[in-house]
Amino acid sequence: MPVLQLIYQHPLLTPSQLETIFEAHTLVDFKKGDYLLKKGQVSNSYFCIGEGMVRSYVHDFNGNDITTGFIEKNEIAIDVISLFHQVPTVEYFQALTDCTCYVIDLDKFQVLYHSIKGFNEWGRAWMSKSLFQLKQRTISMITDSASERYKSLQEQHPRILQQAPLKFIASYLGITDTSLSRIRKELTR
Repeated sequence: MPVLQLIYQHPLLTPSQLETIFEAHTLVDFKKGDYLLKKGQVSNSYFCIGEGMVRSYVHDFNGNDITTGFIEKNEIAIDVISLFHQVPTVEYFQALTDCTCYVIDLDKFQVLYHSIKGFNEWGRAWMSKSLFQLKQRTISMITDSASERYKSLQEQHPRILQQAPLKFIASYLGITDTSLSRIRKELTR
């Protein structure tokens, strides 16, 4: 379970505590196109991506499909609000490729979170990092040009550019497919 070792790295977690955490997960495979979570469902688990890629998306007020995120190998696919507040999600989480995931349900997570101090601290650190990344993305969407956003994606997440269809990348960057094609051509000159 190398993916779980990478995801749950924290100095306060002992090898035996990590083993307890790993045992709480179940291995699940998804085929390309399968949904991990659909709009309107209440999330009861989260997914540690071992192989493959997941896309989160919503439909805007005109019914357009807008990509809100890509979750890669060694990352967590989670709707934090739906899971921890037990409310219906507004997003879809769909496998972009065949995926292997380690799933932990909320009940098991809660037991571990309250019984293992290091797990509690890991969760706090993970949430802090996630909020920081979300804030950076939000500001980037306002202050950076489309070219700058594309270059940043290219540098920080090259697998997305290799595995995700261009139309999903374009919507994630907040641009049209045509603009994305133009930017890609300009950067390869």
